[in-house]
Amino acid sequence: MVEAARLSIARGSKSFGMASTLFDRATRERAWLLYAWCRASDDLADGQEMGHNMQVVADPAARLAKIRERTAAALAGETTGDPAFDGFGVVARECAIPERLAQDLIDGFALDAEGWRPRSEDDLFRYCYHVAGAVGVMMALVMGVSPDDEATLDRACDLGLAFQLANIARDICEDDAAGRCYLPTEWLAEMDIPPGEHMKTAYRKRLAVLAQRLARLAADYEASARFGAAALPFRSAWAVLAAAGIYGDIAREVAKQGEHAWDHRVHTSKAAKLGWVVKAGWQALTRGGASTRSPKLWTRPRR
Repeated sequence: MVEAARLSIARGSKSFGMASTLFDRATRERAWLLYAWCRASDDLADGQEMGHNMQVVADPAARLAKIRERTAAALAGETTGDPAFDGFGVVARECAIPERLAQDLIDGFALDAEGWRPRSEDDLFRYCYHVAGAVGVMMALVMGVSPDDEATLDRACDLGLAFQLANIARDICEDDAAGRCYLPTEWLAEMDIPPGEHMKTAYRKRLAVLAQRLARLAADYEASARFGAAALPFRSAWAVLAAAGIYGDIAREVAKQGEHAWDHRVHTSKAAKLGWVVKAGWQALTRGGASTRSPKLWTRPRR
């Protein structure tokens, strides 16, 4: 299962894959197992392979039911025959990951299956929590954060939100091709962009303004997440800070390219990733203590 998970992250995300090598062995392997389940579930929901070639599927409800069924079986200790789900069952038991967090992620897939679109900025944050913030919380538990340490879990969720906001900014064109749009309708109305027409050339400059707004929000949540590193062991802090920098560069590059951000898919080079590995090592060594989280930031749901 661990080897299959390693191959999954190597193929599915070079950014996370490189950052994950900075963890100690036990944490690294558990992170791979968690990633593999997230990747397999996402691919099954969207009819894609390793996060690529997303398409409109004819049976979204059936796919969602299969994800829930396999996840429930894995969490119950049953063998599903799928290494990604079986591996998640192992890491969930070892790290006491609550079933509700797994269901929160799957609920995000359900929103996509329903053809849901955000109306407000708050709706956008709620979606980002389901598909990425909840994963950030699970990753914190994998790194040994106490389930009672709400402050650090909030910071972990912030990092997930930052990643997803960067993803949305980068993938506006790709999402449009699959019939999806995660830009709040209130934002589109504010910029006088008709629904469903945001990728038309006539609106490209206005779209760039919205992408830059996403990038600023991503930067706010990335900055907040960085304070959570104070509660982590050195190697976990190193990995988290590297991932924050690598993924943060995606949002920053989208903002920099303006209306040309979707001429090709924005990515970070291997050299840039290695640069963040070095910088993050120093940041982890010199990190300060925790600080008060800004009350202006959206906060994950409590249970």
